[in-house]
Amino acid sequence: MSIIKNDKRTIRGWAFFDWANSAYSLVISTAVFPPYFIALAPESLNVFGSMIDSGSVYAYSVSIAYLFLAFLVPVLSGISDYSGRRKLMLFSFTLLGSLSCISLFFFKEASMSMFALIAFIFGTIGFGGSLVFYNAYLPEIATEDKHDSISAKGYAYGYVGSVILLLIILFLIQKPELFSLTSDLAIRIGFALVGVWWFGFSIITFRVLPKDKKINFDSSIFAKGMNEVLKVGRVIIEDKNIVKFLGSYFFFIAGVNVVIYLATIFAKEELAFEQSQLIMLILMLQFLAAIGAYLFAFVSKKYGNKLSLMIQIFIWIAICVGAYFTTGSTFFFVLSAFVGLVFGGIQSLSRSTYSKMITDSQIPLASYFSFYDVLTKLAIVSGTFVFALVNQLTGNMRYSILSLSVFFIIAFIIMSGVSTKVVKE
Repeated sequence: MSIIKNDKRTIRGWAFFDWANSAYSLVISTAVFPPYFIALAPESLNVFGSMIDSGSVYAYSVSIAYLFLAFLVPVLSGISDYSGRRKLMLFSFTLLGSLSCISLFFFKEASMSMFALIAFIFGTIGFGGSLVFYNAYLPEIATEDKHDSISAKGYAYGYVGSVILLLIILFLIQKPELFSLTSDLAIRIGFALVGVWWFGFSIITFRVLPKDKKINFDSSIFAKGMNEVLKVGRVIIEDKNIVKFLGSYFFFIAGVNVVIYLATIFAKEELAFEQSQLIMLILMLQFLAAIGAYLFAFVSKKYGNKLSLMIQIFIWIAICVGAYFTTGSTFFFVLSAFVGLVFGGIQSLSRSTYSKMITDSQIPLASYFSFYDVLTKLAIVSGTFVFALVNQLTGNMRYSILSLSVFFIIAFIIMSGVSTKVVKE
């Protein structure tokens, strides 16, 4: 079946994938797994003969996952276009991520720390890999004038859905005796629930998306896939405005993802946050992120995407500098409130802005978004690697957070040169 643009049922079904997979980014990447890993893992881990701080190892594992994705996704994206298997690819990465989350149920002692990191890496690959195929449907299901609001709708669905699951898991963790569980077992059941939630709700999305139009698979498809991605790169390079936008995007999205992946570890190690404080922090972030997605969609509609993005980047710079100097929980909560507002807005608006800049209808949309996602993944690799390296060299996460401000400053400078004609409306 073909997709009817701006169809409410299709849009709602598409947005439910955010509802489904955002549970991974909240529970596994941010709220529950990082502090659980730091608490259970030994202070240092033996990695290829070198003893490295567990916090740095965790950050490096994020780098490994996204570096792998940066090389894998372009090939798979091209293959999905030429073999007509985009939906299959979306399903495959979803299954991988879901099963990886479920496997974290078995992480119950320090000796299994490397096993947990491997499961986390595969979960991250499943999460990141699915997004390239999911994002590519946006220009197909909606006309350009609806991109900002529908992109924001997806993120809002994600924030609401992930918070609902997080509250269920937190209830298990806080009241394990009601279910004859230990606190440790309740946490591990929570990891498995993420996998079940992710796969279960994604079925709604799979039902509304059109079936794949499969073409006979042969070895030449691999070369065609790579050639398609290279073709996108050549087209983008010729458009200086897109180059500037993506250059700015590379730096600010690197900083954004590092903050989200490592905020709870920073709060726990540097500010000695208790579990209850971490819970309040994460819930506040999710609530404000949903508001931020719509707030900056409104700002972009009134004043243009460029100004909206630059305001958010400036706020991120202030957040990084503020985090370096923070010593108490109250000020950190204030900073986190701003993180929530600009976290939702900047991701949603970046996706919709890029979709508006795509003008060559001869190139498959998945290839365009593959290029976009490769940049995202390489940015995350750069950001997490710098964060981990600075932490490893200085032994102080505050310097790592401060180093991220450089990413946002560079992004702000580059974004100032983007033409407003393309991203005004």
